[in-house]
Amino acid sequence: MIPQTPYIYEYPRPAVTTDCVIFGFDEGELKVLLIERGIEPYLGKWALPGGFLNMDEDAETCSRRILQKETGLDNIFMEQLYTFSSVERDPRYRVISIAHFALVRKSDYNAMAGLDTTTVRWFDLSEVPELAFDHKAILDMAKDRLRGKIKYQPIGFELLPERFTMPDLHRLYETILQESLDRRNFRKKMLSFNILVDTGEVQRGAQNRAPKLYCFDKQKYDELTQKGFYFEL
Repeated sequence: MIPQTPYIYEYPRPAVTTDCVIFGFDEGELKVLLIERGIEPYLGKWALPGGFLNMDEDAETCSRRILQKETGLDNIFMEQLYTFSSVERDPRYRVISIAHFALVRKSDYNAMAGLDTTTVRWFDLSEVPELAFDHKAILDMAKDRLRGKIKYQPIGFELLPERFTMPDLHRLYETILQESLDRRNFRKKMLSFNILVDTGEVQRGAQNRAPKLYCFDKQKYDELTQKGFYFEL
């Protein structure tokens, strides 16, 4: 509990929440994880995972706690997105939301419904239903942030399996950027960064010529970044 001091003044205090846009990538499609609300307001409506900030935690701690409580997800890549503070954004009372976005390897996590949640489900971005509160605006901003950031920071590897093929990586970038990328130039550019490791293995079960499997060398990337390396697609 925060100790009382003579410098606490009487004025209206809004509630603070966190909401999180969780992106995953599967079968060539970018997906978002939504929850079906089990309480009012918007009972039965789809929404982003979120909840109220406790007095003894910061926004990221709150987001991670809520994700664990509502979806069972933890230890995932997360960044703060934006603060949403429109006066009418919540029908209950004045609520400010500090939104985050997260990237997960979908195959590594088994999302499941938790407290105050009826269902947890992955949706293709092209099939997202009507969302509660102002969560469509939050999702739209997160998509724009991801689309911009993936060009100058290799966060896309957070969405792929630990070992992936160059076609997998190419498909991921085309999906997020919503544009066609020349395969040969993309491959040449990615390999020129020297942050991909050839595992010496190939994809099993592939038809015709099996593509090589690569992994992302985060340690090498961090070392290069300290020397002034700039990732730019």
